[in-house]
Amino acid sequence: MNTLRPLAAAVALLALAGCALPRPPAEVEVAAPLRWHAPLPHGGRAADLQRWWQQLGDPLLPELIAVAQAASPTVSAAGARIAQARADRAAARAALLPTLDAVASASRGNQQAALPGTAATVGQVGAQAAWELDLFGGRAADRDAAQARLAAAQAGWHEARVAVAAETAASYIGWRTCRQQLAVSSHDARSRAESARLVELSTQAGFTAPASAALARASAAEGAARERQQRAACEIELKGLVALTGLSEPALRERLSTGPELPPAALPAPVPALPAQVLAQRPDVFAAQMEVAAASAEVGAAEAGRYPRLSLSGSIAAGSVRVGGSGTDAQSWSIGPLALALPVFDGGRRAARVDAAQARHADAAVQYRARVRRAVREVEQALVALDSARSRNQDAHIAAEGYRASFAAIEARYRAGLASLLELEDARRTMLAAETALVSLQREGLAAWIDLYRAAGGGWTAGEAAPVPDRPEEREGEGHEP
Repeated sequence: MNTLRPLAAAVALLALAGCALPRPPAEVEVAAPLRWHAPLPHGGRAADLQRWWQQLGDPLLPELIAVAQAASPTVSAAGARIAQARADRAAARAALLPTLDAVASASRGNQQAALPGTAATVGQVGAQAAWELDLFGGRAADRDAAQARLAAAQAGWHEARVAVAAETAASYIGWRTCRQQLAVSSHDARSRAESARLVELSTQAGFTAPASAALARASAAEGAARERQQRAACEIELKGLVALTGLSEPALRERLSTGPELPPAALPAPVPALPAQVLAQRPDVFAAQMEVAAASAEVGAAEAGRYPRLSLSGSIAAGSVRVGGSGTDAQSWSIGPLALALPVFDGGRRAARVDAAQARHADAAVQYRARVRRAVREVEQALVALDSARSRNQDAHIAAEGYRASFAAIEARYRAGLASLLELEDARRTMLAAETALVSLQREGLAAWIDLYRAAGGGWTAGEAAPVPDRPEEREGEGHEP
């Protein structure tokens, strides 16, 4: 009867295995909006975010995005974090299982007391097992935390791809619109130079005052300087695109020369309907949510460290002993000891770990709520900016056409001697400002369109296939099309 009591106690402890301690909530309630307050362009017609870039009708843009993602150190680092998170999850899962080690040993010696003058050879092979039972769910909590952080790392990889896609698109569209602005500046510079030439001839013939010639020369110089400044701005945009894609500058210039020009004052027509639930498909929001779950599990793991630990070990071995030319086999096995460790005094170390884990969980919850608020703000701001650009687009186009017609009329009057050079230059400046505003408005609208893509999570949804850890760029065509 006395022998059965320790066994009964051990069985009772084994029955406690898997009884996890309570944890803080793994999910946090947030007051997400039921609808967007900013207007949805075109009434919010449905479109697929996964085909976002095709809406421009420019096949070069998706190609450059794919190249930039493959060359991006941010995407590469995110892939490395996935590999690390997978390794951590594997280690956390393995901690729940017994360990088994193979052992082998050989020795030769002489024990004078047993067999004087005779050497003995002892050889043995076997296996040793050990298992620390997860009585209070601490190791299971570590596994859950590792799983949540793996999910967050996978979402972070998609977030990095979305960010690179948006940055590349912004740089590419910036270069295209810069080229449009350069065309406007070049045309204006040629027009001013021709006017200055004609005024100079008229002045030499005595039909025009020298002051008018000076004004024409100043206007031509202003136009030439503006053209050079715009050309430099386009070169700067191109250098940025080279850095993003990792392509050589000659190769990139060749690709850009074959791409279509953006139509004047054009914005992509289809804009997706964005339900308020779009927040759930943002990779950064999902990653923040997984961080809350991981912090919750870590609280459970820290709390389990304050309770008893139970471990069981055992071994089995087979060997032989040879003494003086004769040998014998030797087998052995053992189960135990069944060891129980009870925390008695640690100076408050385990309690401090619990407090730290709870503080991290509280901080993760605050960060998650803040991330949701930021996501709402970014979507709303992008919608407002896009709606504003669209509402002004037609008016800006009408204004540019009107000022062009006005300038043409005043120029004809000037050549006929019915208008002054001051009138001509004033009309020219007004026309240039209208044309510049038209191109700037197009760039503003496209930038808002890109911001909306990024704010909507780039079409990513939880549960998409994760990348191969060592070479995430090989999965460019899988999952979604950024």
